[in-house]
Amino acid sequence: MQLPLALSIVLIISGLWSLLVWPQFMRRILKDPRARDQDGRATRFLTIHLMLVSTSMVLGLATAVIGIRTLVSPTG
Repeated sequence: MQLPLALSIVLIISGLWSLLVWPQFMRRILKDPRARDQDGRATRFLTIHLMLVSTSMVLGLATAVIGIRTLVSPTG
């Protein structure tokens, strides 16, 4: 696949953004008192946010890889 240089760069930046921002967000979630119940078990709050962060990071990685591949691949 061929994309203009600017679009490849946007994909790479978008993917990197997700890979940098979401782990910071997850650190805050893990410290949140709503993340665990009185017995230390994970709550729905933690489970939902873990799924959100995981999905967003997988999509961020895929976006970055697609951007890099379109940037370096001469014919797609």
